[in-house]
Amino acid sequence: MSDVHLDLETHLDGLAVAADRMATWAQEAGLDAPVPTCPGWTVHDLLAHQGRVHRWALAALSGADLATVDIDDLDGPDGDAVAWLRAGAAELLDVLRAAPDDLVAPTFLKESPAPRMFWARRQHHEATIHALDALAARDSRDPRHGRAPTPDDAWFDDATAVDGIDELLVGFWQRRTNGPRAEADPYTAVVAADSGARWLLDVGTGRVTTRRLPPDGPHPEAAAVLSGPATDLYLALWNRGGAPHDPDGLLARWSHPGRIT
Repeated sequence: MSDVHLDLETHLDGLAVAADRMATWAQEAGLDAPVPTCPGWTVHDLLAHQGRVHRWALAALSGADLATVDIDDLDGPDGDAVAWLRAGAAELLDVLRAAPDDLVAPTFLKESPAPRMFWARRQHHEATIHALDALAARDSRDPRHGRAPTPDDAWFDDATAVDGIDELLVGFWQRRTNGPRAEADPYTAVVAADSGARWLLDVGTGRVTTRRLPPDGPHPEAAAVLSGPATDLYLALWNRGGAPHDPDGLLARWSHPGRIT
């Protein structure tokens, strides 16, 4: 699996669709509705977070030093929070579409693509995950639907799910501050999507090391395996539901230390 990245237009189109769905479902849920997948948040909190992230990304694309730009210090919505979210997403899309391929801008994940692609990819998955949060909030209004998202809720394809898994396992979890740890007994684990995408993780007391595996051939010897359809894995690894095959209980071990906050 040498290249799991989607092309730029797919990321931009995915960002546009996810932002629209998030805004629509947030409106339907109501700003005071709780967000079951983000305990303690209301829909207004969710919109404020996502809208600030859009504006934080815009600052990065303008060349700002991210060490000096705190997302939580950025201005939140003043008035119509849904319209404010839509405006930030539209501006972000315009800037990304107009940016040159050799844009100079900061990035912050391991093995990142070039800045223009990095930010399109990061914001695509950010908006996708939070659109699922807005859907969960809308459905929580009806006690029959107060549940975590499932693959049936996904509007995106397996290629998007695989790309989002890769961003988490390779980009986020290899950083010093993210990813699971094994304080006593280091181990290796394979995460395998039915699409053929696979990753080998070395988990110990320090940062996780993740290696993309070729799609053909048997799994390497590993202490644990997590597998299933790509969308199930995407939801589960991002703590948004899903039901992959997990005989070794990896999700329970990874849910807190692997959580991206």
